[in-house]
Amino acid sequence: MRRSTTTALGLSALTVIALTGCSSSTEPAGTSAASSAPVHRGGGAPWASAPLSSAELNQRLLNESDLGGGYSRKPETARRNDDVTVIGCPALEKLGSDAATGSGLDFTRKAKESFTYTGSSNSEVSEELYSDSPAKLSKGIGKVFDAMLSCPTYQVTSGSTVLDMGTEKTSAPDLGDEQWSQLLTYSAAGQRSVVKQTAIRTGNILVIVSGAPGLVDAHLDKALAKARTAR
Repeated sequence: MRRSTTTALGLSALTVIALTGCSSSTEPAGTSAASSAPVHRGGGAPWASAPLSSAELNQRLLNESDLGGGYSRKPETARRNDDVTVIGCPALEKLGSDAATGSGLDFTRKAKESFTYTGSSNSEVSEELYSDSPAKLSKGIGKVFDAMLSCPTYQVTSGSTVLDMGTEKTSAPDLGDEQWSQLLTYSAAGQRSVVKQTAIRTGNILVIVSGAPGLVDAHLDKALAKARTAR
């Protein structure tokens, strides 16, 4: 079975969460599942013209004061040398072989921040912002979600770690111009966890929030509102 290195957004974000064990939701994968093809809306915001710079995007990321008590910024970890490899999903294998070296989507204007939350258990939520033309954003994120959702089950390896993966659509909130959402279930070393990933395009900005499902749902609205705020 062919293997190939992948740097797709969803896999890179998920693998980091899985390998660090920061998301510990025990919510079953079937929860909240529903058909959620991206919804297209006309126009986009009138301010959405030239792409924002990465510095501007950084200013629009959520911070601890936006999230509330119990959240702390997660230090950026050094890049792992292990290749992330997909087994059993041709669409993701193809996407990986076409992707540029690195992580995240192939947009030059981007910013990212991750947080840990200490409540009943330690969980993680991360936010990514991208800016480009609406058409390029739509095509880029749609390609990744379509590839991931094409395979209900597959495996991801990183070094000696093997993750058994499950992916399914889930309903996305009626926000922005286009929406995508999915639940990703991974099992490794006898533990099973769920990560939710929701992407919203509003004009020339793409907002992606990933992590424990409850945290994604709790902070998606404020992430979108801050991303759209002109400064």
